[in-house]
Amino acid sequence: MLACMHIIAIPISGASLNPARSTATAIVNGGWALEQLWMFWFAPIVGALVGAAVCWIIGTCGREETD
Repeated sequence: MLACMHIIAIPISGASLNPARSTATAIVNGGWALEQLWMFWFAPIVGALVGAAVCWIIGTCGREETD
């Protein structure tokens, strides 16, 4: 999955999939990079919340199935 994300994201954003790396690069570059920085923090947080919600809805989150 990580390789696929890099293949897709390299032409778009340079494939910065790590918010810490994105932050450092944005601080150094300034300007437009700082304006777009919010998405590199917002998207992973929203993705984690959506994943947790789906897990909770399905009902398999943190439970071990017993026979």
